[in-house]
Amino acid sequence: MNNEDTPSESGGHRGYRLHNVAIPARPLEPALYLVATPIGNLGDITLRALETLAGADVLACEDTRVTRVLLDRYGIRNRPFAYHEHNADEAGPRLLAALAAGKSVALVSDAGTPLVSDPGYRLAQAAIEAGYRVIPIPGASAPLAALVGSGLPNDAFLFAGFLPVKDKARRDRLAELAATPATLLFFESPHRIGATLAAAADVLGPTRKASVCRELTKTYEEFRRGTLAELAAHYAENDNVKGEIVLVISPPEEKQADEADVEAILANLATSMPTAKAAAEAARLTGLPRKELYQRLLDMKVRDER
Repeated sequence: MNNEDTPSESGGHRGYRLHNVAIPARPLEPALYLVATPIGNLGDITLRALETLAGADVLACEDTRVTRVLLDRYGIRNRPFAYHEHNADEAGPRLLAALAAGKSVALVSDAGTPLVSDPGYRLAQAAIEAGYRVIPIPGASAPLAALVGSGLPNDAFLFAGFLPVKDKARRDRLAELAATPATLLFFESPHRIGATLAAAADVLGPTRKASVCRELTKTYEEFRRGTLAELAAHYAENDNVKGEIVLVISPPEEKQADEADVEAILANLATSMPTAKAAAEAARLTGLPRKELYQRLLDMKVRDER
């Protein structure tokens, strides 16, 4: 077993360097610290995060190689311990044992805020259930950076993580979210962004506004804005996409459909589409919940058969 497999306390030197100035880090109270780290630009680290990373008794991270880049940049000697999806069942209890022994444990992901689409959620939940204090150290967040840079409404938003890989499941998930009165945010991989945009244009409507936010805070940061149809067409022709992506999609337009309109829309769609697809399209057109419209279609079929 190598040294990175076992949680170990920080050595005698607890501190960090900022512009070649050595700054000592104060000891931390026993707790689990969830520390946000930069999503690209290492200058986005906070002073509180640096002091926490340097002062923690145990530093747990997703990938020790990635975290060491950050630690070396700021002269932090704390030795990271690997905690990730593939070793969480074994590493999690060791970190809880460190908390039980009165140690301070800092947790970071490869980039951004821990617990957002990573296994840190399981550790935080276990720590809370065991009665340990959990302290967030806020900082960089890819979804929030994408939201504020997209130019789309930000008074209400829903971060929905990654969409399913398979096309049908992806479309079903988009249909579930179609009428949500909020801006939608998704993580997406560069080799799937074209297919995702095509599905979103079909399910949510081609004129709905969106922004593909790529390589946030990095050298080649890009915000590509347009309608879903425009973006789908662009990425259909440009499939050599690289970098990490956040897809931001505007809320549905408010539509006031009276009862007669809804009935007519459902009846028309039911003549050319399967029930589930008709319900999804009706949800897009009316802004009403897909499940409610699906049930109404079933009721209409029963009524027509009488």
